[in-house]
Amino acid sequence: MLPREIIKQIKRIQIYTNRKVNDVFAGEYESAFKGQGMQFDEVREYAPGDDIRSIDWNVTARMGKPYIKRFVEEREQVVMLMVDTSGSADFGTIDKTKNSLAAELCAVLAYSAIKNGDKVGLITFTDKIEKYIPPRKGASHVLRIIRELLYDNQPGGKTDIAIALDYLAGVQKKKATVFLVSDFFGSDITRNLRLVGKKHDLIAVSVRDRHEQVLPNCGLIQFQDAETGQIMQIDTSGKKFRQAFASQALSQRAELEKMFRQAKVDHIPVITGEPYFPALVKFFTTRGKRR
Repeated sequence: MLPREIIKQIKRIQIYTNRKVNDVFAGEYESAFKGQGMQFDEVREYAPGDDIRSIDWNVTARMGKPYIKRFVEEREQVVMLMVDTSGSADFGTIDKTKNSLAAELCAVLAYSAIKNGDKVGLITFTDKIEKYIPPRKGASHVLRIIRELLYDNQPGGKTDIAIALDYLAGVQKKKATVFLVSDFFGSDITRNLRLVGKKHDLIAVSVRDRHEQVLPNCGLIQFQDAETGQIMQIDTSGKKFRQAFASQALSQRAELEKMFRQAKVDHIPVITGEPYFPALVKFFTTRGKRR
């Protein structure tokens, strides 16, 4: 039995994201992610203006007049949500943790997918695979994914994105649209991203907290690394220290962007405490114009 607070949270996310998808997002999603190819639809009689390269010569010879083959875009796709649930995902200093932001964002993507007739699957991971939910259609399936991300998922442990990408290659043989949601703290995975990106349409979604980029003046604070458990005391009152912290965070973001560029992977950055819809809409609008 789910706790009452979790049920309320699931309902809130369901209503909010569903409304947003209906209002502004489903069309952007559809234009950004067109079908993976063309499939045969019918043979019909030739009409002036039709491409003569589409003529079906066998049917034409049999019927005594020209007929063409008609193809339509294969619309149905598979969308895989890959979500990092390591210890650092449970961090948040504004109004929600990175983990809860990731769940809400994944709900938007999942509802957009099913409204366009696509299947949605989920992989959660730390330094191992935590859960795999095979792709399916339907609103009840999306609710299962949201419940998994909010309740059944217990953040903790270290991160190994490479293991998750290797697992994806094993379970998802058909080309899919893959959203890799993580804070991307850890080792360089350019090669792994590039390899997966050759087969799948891979989009990285980096989820960060504002105070992982700019440290506030809070005096002496005790920090614990969520993934290693290491505890340290830091004096945040020093201006030079805060400037050095911000400079290092800026350098890390630049390295992250460089890694995505080298791997030729699209990137959507989101930050806790800031609206994520503008970032999603901007990305999909830009992507739709490229296709």
